[in-house]
Amino acid sequence: MSGSRLDRVRIVLYEPQDPVNIGATVRAMKNMGVATLHLVRPVAYDPERIEGIAHNTRDLIDRIVLFDDFDAAVADCVRVVGFTARRRAARRAMTAPREEARSALEAAEQGPVAYVFGREDSGLPNEILDRMHALVMIPTTAHASLNLAQAVLVGLYELHLAAADATRALAPSRKAAPPPTNAQFEQYFGDLERSLDAIEFFKTRVSEHIMRTLRSLTYRAAPDARELSLVRAMTLEVVNYLKRTGRP
Repeated sequence: MSGSRLDRVRIVLYEPQDPVNIGATVRAMKNMGVATLHLVRPVAYDPERIEGIAHNTRDLIDRIVLFDDFDAAVADCVRVVGFTARRRAARRAMTAPREEARSALEAAEQGPVAYVFGREDSGLPNEILDRMHALVMIPTTAHASLNLAQAVLVGLYELHLAAADATRALAPSRKAAPPPTNAQFEQYFGDLERSLDAIEFFKTRVSEHIMRTLRSLTYRAAPDARELSLVRAMTLEVVNYLKRTGRP
């Protein structure tokens, strides 16, 4: 994570009430490449239990910082972003997590950025919302209440993508096969046409039109050489079966 703009992002939980949500937040942070967690007047929790909820996150747990005062938790931040599920009477623009992710990462070039989440039962109070530079509302159905750690994960996921920090690449297939050659394609189409003809599939159809459609379908499917060989073997077996059973 060294050198990533995500290094300058911190999660701030304001008066979290459930240690399970603290643990799940730590897990989401580890998944998405953010390492700094500030807790403002949290419920008492056992670090060992947190690690039991979020395995292999001791490095993040040991870095958690506790605060009695919200302003102290974000004092050095150049952008403070609050997540809320309720609209306010005051005219404040609401953004979605994806839009805010771009703004947050731009601000992170200049200094720390805080993503702030409130209590499980009531969210962020007005006096804390007043301190936000931007407000984010996660798009949902009319049932807008999200679990605290779920909301954190949604916000961090968009940040992770915006930062182009998808560090876990999918491993290629163990036995990646090459693409088929044109000769292999033509060999397959020839055997496919013969097998369809053998079962009289073209009896009421125009073979040229059917084969054109099957060619198009096959190219769209983009089989590799091993896959094409398997399908070709199936077409050959149709003809061989008819011969073995003495059918015309």
